[in-house]
Amino acid sequence: MGFLRYFGLILCLLLMTSGCSLLEVKLESGIEPLPQEQLGMRVFTREYATTFYAGVEQSADVILQSDDIMVKSNALMWKIYAEQTLGQTIFQVSPVAAMVDTWAFTAQMADFFENGKGEDLFGERTELAAKTSQQLLADYERRMQGLMSQSDFATNKAFIKQYVAANPLFDITFPRVSAFNDWLKYRNIGEFEAVKTFGSVPEVMSDMSDRMAMLAGQTPKILGWKAELFALHSNINSAEVQQTLKDISETSARFQALMAQSPQMMSELAVDLRHELTPLLAQLDASAERNLAQLSVERQALEKMVERERMALEQMVDRERQAVAKEADALVQRTVAQVFEEITNVLKSLILYIVLFLVVVFFAPLGLGVWLGKRIGMKQANKQADRA
Repeated sequence: MGFLRYFGLILCLLLMTSGCSLLEVKLESGIEPLPQEQLGMRVFTREYATTFYAGVEQSADVILQSDDIMVKSNALMWKIYAEQTLGQTIFQVSPVAAMVDTWAFTAQMADFFENGKGEDLFGERTELAAKTSQQLLADYERRMQGLMSQSDFATNKAFIKQYVAANPLFDITFPRVSAFNDWLKYRNIGEFEAVKTFGSVPEVMSDMSDRMAMLAGQTPKILGWKAELFALHSNINSAEVQQTLKDISETSARFQALMAQSPQMMSELAVDLRHELTPLLAQLDASAERNLAQLSVERQALEKMVERERMALEQMVDRERQAVAKEADALVQRTVAQVFEEITNVLKSLILYIVLFLVVVFFAPLGLGVWLGKRIGMKQANKQADRA
């Protein structure tokens, strides 16, 4: 399993270089041993990991007996992400940061199953997960209570309660950030004041040994659970997945052993492969060149076709523009003729009305006066005749 050892080493180095900004402290401070209190925090916190893993796995295995696929999936995800997250909180550079962050995560998980989004995650068996989480939290607090004074324990417990209320977990994957920076602000402590040393060289080596041992123990289990989760949703037998992984590991180990025992044979194999593949690569290059040349010809033909279409479109637009201009001229001429015709009719009507107006204004009073004069003369003549 050379690959797993290499993967474990890389993952261990990543874990060592992750976490808080405390890595900015110079490594030369590691010459000073850890205070006895912090050393106790590291020991008891890492001993707690065994209890945590056992509690989660036992409860999750009971929940896995359900017939509901989603409940089984959530149970596997609980084991995977709970143990991965605890590994991140425990294996921090600073024992104080590990103590605070592990306490905060355990309390967050308990609140998640009892009062948060995980209340119905496992159906009727969610109560088991909530009870287990509360027991794990109580066990951790019991361990920490023996490491610090009553006042410090009460202050830290008050901070954890406040932090959990402000930062609840919303998903079974347990996405979260470290609680150490918030704890420093709550306690009004600076980073360099809280962490003055990473420990002596033996303590640092012991820390690395613990990380490697924990990684070696947890990685196969987590990989197996992830394979079961994949098989659960892909109609694949988990036993077959496990056997396939085992076969792949054995084949890889045999291949590595073969490479180590027969370097000359591997060199000859590489030479043979190069000789065999050279003609194929040459054919691929020639085929690629032909395809590129054909593509260039087709591109030129496409450009010519586009040019012809563009010219045809311009000619069509020009013809349409000329036709529209002719129609507009004809329409203007018809409009002008019609306007002049209407103006002529209006002038004729206006002249008629003027003539009638003059007749009414000038000739009507004259005729009326003549008529009245005749009437008056006739009346006077009749009166003279009557007198005579």
